[in-house]
Amino acid sequence: MATQHQQQVAPYTVADNLTLSDMMAALKAGWRDFMAHPQYGVFFALTYVGGGLAIAYALVGMGSVAWLVPAAAGFPLFAPFVAVGLYEVSRRREKGIPLSWGAVLGALRGHGDEQIMSMGVIVFVAFGFWLMVAHGIFAIFLAESGIGSESLEIFTTWAGMAMLVVGSIVGGLMALAFYSITVISLPMLVDKEVDFLTAIIVSLGTMRANTFVMLAWAAIIALVLFIAMLPAFLGLLVALPVLGHATWHVYRRAVGHNDMTNSA
Repeated sequence: MATQHQQQVAPYTVADNLTLSDMMAALKAGWRDFMAHPQYGVFFALTYVGGGLAIAYALVGMGSVAWLVPAAAGFPLFAPFVAVGLYEVSRRREKGIPLSWGAVLGALRGHGDEQIMSMGVIVFVAFGFWLMVAHGIFAIFLAESGIGSESLEIFTTWAGMAMLVVGSIVGGLMALAFYSITVISLPMLVDKEVDFLTAIIVSLGTMRANTFVMLAWAAIIALVLFIAMLPAFLGLLVALPVLGHATWHVYRRAVGHNDMTNSA
């Protein structure tokens, strides 16, 4: 990897010279973590996929088939939170700390200060806000169709296609904002005793200092998850844990040098 360059963010410094090679190295390290302890990755992936299928089943059961689109678009917001256990697996493997189900599942408690749970609240609020925004966009373009009782055929109309374009743009901007505040903050909360606001500031600082590379990482995540969902979501059983572990290594490349600074 390249020589470390640093930029001050809050009480921490972040690397400001991340490269695409670092992202590829993170993916390889994520694959090694997954293969070393696949049971944890498969468990969290099954939990995520199961939750998505449950939402889809509930919407179909309520006759709200068209809401599958905004629900599916917003559901990836939960992926970083589900990956918290994967960050703990990678952290323990990196430090040579023994792994156990209790320790990995207990990662959601963080350091006993409920900071990760506070981020979880943000996740649920963000998902709810996205559904309200999607409801508003739906109402603007398809008010005459009766919101909540549509079939997927409605998206083949001109109004439906226009709604999808606008919804995709708005949803993409919201997803980018959410990605910016969570991509570094969640693994940091697993790793360090910091408050969630500080972690969010560091995450945003990493994005600002490495905008192109971090946007490329977001695109890689989106593309891999999209491809993984095509075969009946089965690809997520591998893609989700590998990406989760890899994100830990992206975090370590961006912020990990603080460990050396603090111990100097």
